[in-house]
Amino acid sequence: MLDLHVNNETSKLKVVVLGTAKKCGPVPLPEEAYDPKSLEHIMAGTYPLEKDMVREMQAFAEVFKKYGVKVLRPKVLEDCNQIFSRDIAFVIDDTLVKANILPDREEEFEAIKHVIDKIDEKKILYPPQEVHIEGGDVMPWNDYIFIGTYTGSDYPDYITARTNKEGVEYVRKMFPNKKVKSFELRKSITNPRENALHLDCCFQPVGKNKAIIHKNGFLVKEEYEWLVAYFGKENIFEINADEMYQMCCNVFSIAPDVVVSEKNFTRLNIWLREQGFTVEEIPYAEISKQGGLLRCSTMPLIRE
Repeated sequence: MLDLHVNNETSKLKVVVLGTAKKCGPVPLPEEAYDPKSLEHIMAGTYPLEKDMVREMQAFAEVFKKYGVKVLRPKVLEDCNQIFSRDIAFVIDDTLVKANILPDREEEFEAIKHVIDKIDEKKILYPPQEVHIEGGDVMPWNDYIFIGTYTGSDYPDYITARTNKEGVEYVRKMFPNKKVKSFELRKSITNPRENALHLDCCFQPVGKNKAIIHKNGFLVKEEYEWLVAYFGKENIFEINADEMYQMCCNVFSIAPDVVVSEKNFTRLNIWLREQGFTVEEIPYAEISKQGGLLRCSTMPLIRE
C-alpha cells in the first residue's frame, strides 16, 4: 500500500508518478490544442518530436534515481499524450484528489490504475462534475493550500480556464483544517505570454521560504502583493513575460535544497545557486513547447 503524504512543495520526495512521452501520437490539429503555446508551435511546424521528449523525460527520471526517489510511470496508451501527470490527480496531506480534467483526457487517469489500486480507497476523492480543478493550480504549502483559479463570467469561453470557483470551494470543504487562498490568473487563448494556464506557470515556492513569481500572471494586484508579503520581497525571484513563456516558474523540488531546473534558465539557475540550492539542470525545452514543464510532468505521492 501507498501511505500518501504531501504537505508542501519542497520536502524530501520519496515517491512520484512521472508521466511518459512514449506513443504520444501525431502532431495535434490546431483546433485540438489545449493552450496557446502548443497552438503556436503547431502553426509554426516546430511542435516537439516524440523521440526528443522521451529523451528529456529520461533525463528527469535519471535525476530521481540519483536521489533515491521511487518513480512510478503510467501504462503507455496508444496515441495519447501522457506527459503531464500533474493534471490528472494530486495529493494533499494523505488524500489523493482526482482532477476533473478535460473529458478527452479521462483515459490518462485509467492509465495509472495500478498506482490508484495501491491507495486506500477511503483516501481518494472524486469531485462532483461541476467542480473543475487541475493539479497545476493546487499547491499545498504547510498550513495553506494555494489555488489558481479563474472566476470571470466568460469562464466557459476559455479552454485555458482550468479551475473554477466550485473547485476552490470543494478543496476548502474537504480540507477544513487548511487555509485555502485562491488567486485569479490571467487567461488568453491566443497569446502564450499573457496566459497563466495554471498557478505553477506564474508562481512556485522553493526551499523553506522562497518563491519564483511572475507579476503579470495574476489578475488581481492585491493577490500578487499578498504572496510577495508572505514570502518577503528579499526571498522572491521575479521573472519576466519571456521567462514565464519559457516556463521558468515550473521547476520541481526534490528536497528543500535540491531543485530540478531547465538548463537554459540561466538567470534563474544562477539565483538558485546563490541562495544555496543544488540545481540539477536537464534539457526540457521541447516539452516546454506544450505549455508545461517539470512540475507539470510529476505527481508527488509521498514526501517526508
